[in-house]
Amino acid sequence: MVRADFNVPLDEASGAITDDSRIRATLPTIKYLIERKARVILCSHLGRPGGKVVEKLRLAPVAQRLSELLGQKVEVAPHFSIGPQVEKKVESLKEGDVLLLENLRFQPGESENAPAFAQALAGLADMYVNDAFGASHRVHASIVGVANYLPAVAGLLLEKEINVLEDILAKPAHPFAELAGGAKVSDKIAVFENTLDKVDCLLIGGGMAATFLKAKSYEVGSSLVEDDKLDFAAKLLKDAAERGVHLLLPVDVVIADKITAEAEVKIVSAEEILPNWEIVDIGPKTITNFSEELRRCKTVFWNGPMGVYEIAKFAQGTQAMAKLLASLKASTVVGGGSTAEVVTAMKLADKMTFVSTGGGASLRFLGGKKLPGVEVLLEWKG
Repeated sequence: MVRADFNVPLDEASGAITDDSRIRATLPTIKYLIERKARVILCSHLGRPGGKVVEKLRLAPVAQRLSELLGQKVEVAPHFSIGPQVEKKVESLKEGDVLLLENLRFQPGESENAPAFAQALAGLADMYVNDAFGASHRVHASIVGVANYLPAVAGLLLEKEINVLEDILAKPAHPFAELAGGAKVSDKIAVFENTLDKVDCLLIGGGMAATFLKAKSYEVGSSLVEDDKLDFAAKLLKDAAERGVHLLLPVDVVIADKITAEAEVKIVSAEEILPNWEIVDIGPKTITNFSEELRRCKTVFWNGPMGVYEIAKFAQGTQAMAKLLASLKASTVVGGGSTAEVVTAMKLADKMTFVSTGGGASLRFLGGKKLPGVEVLLEWKG
């Protein structure tokens, strides 16, 4: 049984897969098992159906894409991920066959890590392989529970993810830069705390920059600010200065009167943000400053967009950072989630050293926290 992360983005209208990188990322593990004549049972979640069947979140499109990529038929087990019909299907598998179970989260036992559900899943197989790094921070039945009933090991993708992120923490080539974006400071606190003594420079953009600018008593208009994180932001600015870490904030920003494609937009100094206007991207001077800093670095970890990248006129900062990282002669690691989506959409993923498949999981790992799905594996039980 291979737990994969096939939580791929789907087109709202057609239901077609818009980015298959998570499927491709698990292919080495699947092919390795097929070549060794294993009977492969794949399982994954898709979206958040909340423990009930949601037709548009069935895994048929994933099975179809997998069939194309593997060059062999991949069926979806009927109706659910456990039960007599599924067991019958598993029994009929021949060496090298691949079966995909239906969306795990159609059943409440998955998210609840219910022992009965985990045991039923485990009963289908002889061995468990976790290749779902992007879900390994979850205490779910298919991530943690199954490992109580089967020999449990890491897949090739999960092993690679852990090794790359461990290397960044333990032995980065210097200068080492962390480029942080996204909406919230709270999502990155553990990472900032765990990496501040390892990085040479810290560049902060995205929505979270507003909290840091406000901590410096700047006017930030109607930008999202985490008021309960202002003290943390002020302390990070102080700690960085004391440790000699070069911390860069935006010196200019793109602001808009509303968050829509039709919004009126201005580029202003970070000290001249208008009341009732909102920061939506970093400005051209900031792009230049960030670029100059990153060009001198030998390791860069990037997580979080520089602005509201979903709207084209607010995406220039994010796109500029992606293009710059792709051009660097450095080790460039992109933390998953929306950052990985941007890099993939721009067809720059192959220009990066590594693009993680796990946003929340990679942040948790870099924040020095253990991943439940990794801790249960034999290979990490020391």
